[in-house]
Amino acid sequence: MVVIGIESLIQNEYFLFVLILISSLILAKVVHFILAIYLKAFAIRTKTDIDDIILKIITKPLCIFIVFAGFYFALKSLSVLEKYSTMINGMFFVGTVLLLALMVSRIFGVLIGQWLRVQKKYEKMPKLMGNVVAVVIYLMAFLMILDHFEIEITPLFAAFGLGGLVVALALQNTLSNLFAGLHIISDQPINVGDYIEIEGGISGYVEDIGWRSTRVRTLPNTLVIVPNAKLAESIIVNNSLPVLEMAAVVQCGVAYGSDLEKVERVTIDVAKHVQETVPGAIKTFEPFIRYHTFGDSNINFSVILRVEEPVAKYVVMHEFIKALKERYDKEGIEISWPVRKIYYAK
Repeated sequence: MVVIGIESLIQNEYFLFVLILISSLILAKVVHFILAIYLKAFAIRTKTDIDDIILKIITKPLCIFIVFAGFYFALKSLSVLEKYSTMINGMFFVGTVLLLALMVSRIFGVLIGQWLRVQKKYEKMPKLMGNVVAVVIYLMAFLMILDHFEIEITPLFAAFGLGGLVVALALQNTLSNLFAGLHIISDQPINVGDYIEIEGGISGYVEDIGWRSTRVRTLPNTLVIVPNAKLAESIIVNNSLPVLEMAAVVQCGVAYGSDLEKVERVTIDVAKHVQETVPGAIKTFEPFIRYHTFGDSNINFSVILRVEEPVAKYVVMHEFIKALKERYDKEGIEISWPVRKIYYAK
């Protein structure tokens, strides 16, 4: 009697429905345990971190797929849903393709990011490149779904063409920012991490180049959002290219009665001390001065120092001006304020 009861229970389609669901949940839990414990421990021992990231990417979608497949087969076991079989098959296909597209796009994003880090030319390529790859993958998934449901693509493209024209006119500014962002990436006037100056007095580090805008973090730690189209049309000073090192030029002037040889000697002595002691200055650089202008009250000259990175110039110039003023006072070198001599005719 017990055996007959078990056999009748197994043959019961609703019991089978629940059994398949529970089995898929248990299988998903087992797979998650294996991936999260055993394979993760193996991946940690490898030299590269790519396998760790890929394992983390596929673990959750794979478990979701197992539960989703279990739910699909459980529904297929119910005779009452047999007339909806085509719709259930279509839903399963769509879900499978979307989950696969999700995993593939994320894996490609990791591989592309790793490749960009190896290539020095593209070392600081922003997220936009990964987003473009993801869009291409999802577009391919969309076309696969259309092909599965035997939807004719040619008329759809014609409709999209007309609709796309309307959308392009409506989203003209958005699209111009998008293509400007792609142009910035391909031409590479700036990269993420560069210290730039833009027309209008905006300066700071490039945080990200997105679909619509570029984010610049200023020295006071505020974020400036610049539309890509505006950035592409602006005059940009990239202080990080071709190298981070740059000159720090300080303008100065001394009175006309000064001994210029002494001024040059004292100024270079102060500049050398600053180059060797102030953090951010290039310690091996030999500073120099160049006289260039007979001003209204002073003979003007430039002092050329050198710093390791753009933001270091502010500290170096600050310390140099303080040290130079103190040394000039000791040496009796005068920096004149504006003076006018007026002669009266007899």
